[in-house]
Amino acid sequence: MTSLLRRPELGAFAAFILTYVFFAIATHGAGFVSINGTAGWLNLAAELGIVAIPVGMLMISGEFDLSIGSTVGAASMVVAIATSFYGMPIWPAIGLALLIGGLVGLANGMAVVRTNLPSFIVTLATNFIVIGATMGFSRLIANVTSSSIVSSDTAHAVFAARWGQANISILWWLGAAIVGGWVLSKTTFGNWVYATGGNMQAARGAGVPVERVKIILFIATGVAAAFVGVLQGVQWNSGNSTYGQGYVFQAPIVAVIGGVLLGGGYGSVAGIFLGTALFGVISTGIFYTGWNTDWIQLFLGVLLALAVLANNYVRRFALMARR
Repeated sequence: MTSLLRRPELGAFAAFILTYVFFAIATHGAGFVSINGTAGWLNLAAELGIVAIPVGMLMISGEFDLSIGSTVGAASMVVAIATSFYGMPIWPAIGLALLIGGLVGLANGMAVVRTNLPSFIVTLATNFIVIGATMGFSRLIANVTSSSIVSSDTAHAVFAARWGQANISILWWLGAAIVGGWVLSKTTFGNWVYATGGNMQAARGAGVPVERVKIILFIATGVAAAFVGVLQGVQWNSGNSTYGQGYVFQAPIVAVIGGVLLGGGYGSVAGIFLGTALFGVISTGIFYTGWNTDWIQLFLGVLLALAVLANNYVRRFALMARR
């Protein structure tokens, strides 16, 4: 029982169940619990979750990445300009977008480990740099900040397939959660991530390559953000420099809701997954209530705050039980 209480995802699980039941009752008969309603919040959670999982793992190591928002938009514009302006086939264009995402992550990681500046500041600056560069070069090359994408049947099947109202991004989200969970819980690298976030100096003294761990995780967040940019671009058949800006703070929020400590060293992929699902339920459920949408931000903020408080209470209770 004590072992269960110490699980970082327990608070997120309890908050998810309570929130889902609340909206199921509040929206009775409106379709929230229907197949289409379920697909709606899963679609919303999936694209955020693909980014939030590596962001949460990076936070467990003690760092932040706020450049993910601009990387999403940049990746979509790379694919759009490459296919529509230069006539490049879709798959090399996707590869180029993912490469650029990885390079953004590499630049963030190198800047953080070489300068010892706070990653919050470094990546926030990168966020502005990348979106500015994307808009500037898009305007310079094609005189647009959004453009259509010339896709293919195979790319559409991989990135934009749908079954009813459910998008294939849900499967990608599940895949990211499985891989991320395996890495954190079953590999030496996962142990390094926890050690780096828990006590970096002690980890370094024990032989953990903390700089390499952080750089790899920064690269992972950049590639994941670019992947979501590709998903959105192919799905909506267009690229836009402003795609993904909402993820800048949403991804860290759902990671914290899922039990990740802001100071690092504690958290789980299961918790991040549940935190993202909770965000999807809240964001979609409010529309099914029929309430005035002028209150949506207040309502969403209150529920998120309650979820965080509940999660912190469970964590403190677990620490007391350990004693």
